[in-house]
Amino acid sequence: MKILQINSVCGVGSTGRIVADLYNILMEQSHDCTIAFGRESAPKDIRTIRIGSNFGNNIHVLKSRLLDRHGFGSVRATRKVINDIDSYNPDIIHLHNIHGYYINVELLFRYFAKINKPVIWTLHDCWAFTGHCSHFDYIGCEKWKNRCYSCEQTKNYPKSLFYDNSKMNFNQKKELFTLIDKMHIVTPSNWLANLVKQSFLSVYPVTVINNGIDLDVFKPVDSRFRHMHSLNGRIIVLGVASNWSKKKGFDAFANLARQLKAPYSVVMVGINENQRKLLPNNVIGIAKTNSAKELAEIYSAADVFVNPTLEDTFPTVNIEALACGTPVVTYRTGGSPESISESCGIVVDKEDIKSLIKTVESFNPQQFDKNSIVSHAQQFEKRTKFNKYTKLYNSILSDCETH
Repeated sequence: MKILQINSVCGVGSTGRIVADLYNILMEQSHDCTIAFGRESAPKDIRTIRIGSNFGNNIHVLKSRLLDRHGFGSVRATRKVINDIDSYNPDIIHLHNIHGYYINVELLFRYFAKINKPVIWTLHDCWAFTGHCSHFDYIGCEKWKNRCYSCEQTKNYPKSLFYDNSKMNFNQKKELFTLIDKMHIVTPSNWLANLVKQSFLSVYPVTVINNGIDLDVFKPVDSRFRHMHSLNGRIIVLGVASNWSKKKGFDAFANLARQLKAPYSVVMVGINENQRKLLPNNVIGIAKTNSAKELAEIYSAADVFVNPTLEDTFPTVNIEALACGTPVVTYRTGGSPESISESCGIVVDKEDIKSLIKTVESFNPQQFDKNSIVSHAQQFEKRTKFNKYTKLYNSILSDCETH
């Protein structure tokens, strides 16, 4: 098979790592794959097509900021990548994040409708079926079910400073994203799949394929983290985020830290200098790390991983912690609880900070069996998950040949 993947980034960030891992597995299985991406740089050992340029990205950002027309810039870059797709002539086109200031969705989807090739679209958030935002769970908005208008989140990604064009964007997305005959939606969680089935994308079949992780890296390992930070004898409460914000649970974690007394110690990974100043003195704030090995050592040293996210599709930090033998406490929000069972964690009602604090304060590291936690995490091994994509590719191509 020849598979073209399209994503905003390649090899960096959560979605960038997903497309790179899938690429490597496809190539190992003697398939052919190329990744078209729009921002930053890509690993040199991966065959890629760069869509546009940094200058073009910035112009697209400007159009979004001024006119709220995210996804409708990058005309020249999109025309060029369409020529590249024609030259490559893939059997299947696999979309990931097509938002991110790098591609024109109108040109792209009209082209897809014309060439009539099968398309798989993995949704990592909700942007595909809203008029503006990538998430709406935090504010409880349901306009997307019928038609977006008067958006409450224009100041959030993809930020618009002056205009609200959510109604126009929604109408155009609905028209464009339902043009394709042979499209299959994939979501990483049942939660997001259920939302898709309530949106205008419900005309397409939906398959759930959870995100996977590298269990050769994320596993219980010897760690000097406790010794390095003088935490021997303490109960370590850990939080990890690539970008902490209120929606990711920053405020909840700060509140939790203020309430916890000895023998608890709070560690937050992914903190910037400005955020460090806002945290209580008893928090050990650590900058973001791109080293999976270092993260595995921190997870392995922790007694409990706390994820008070207020909106998330299927957070990989939960399964990384579990794979290292660390139980998880999370809010009942989005797809976050879907990786948790009674044998490996506790789910607390969304934004119930009192219950969250009480759960952590009464937490007993001995109440969960480390081997059971690690065993639960085995189902999220990335090769197992990505092999589901190859089976889906084969199934779709077989259906196309039959019809």
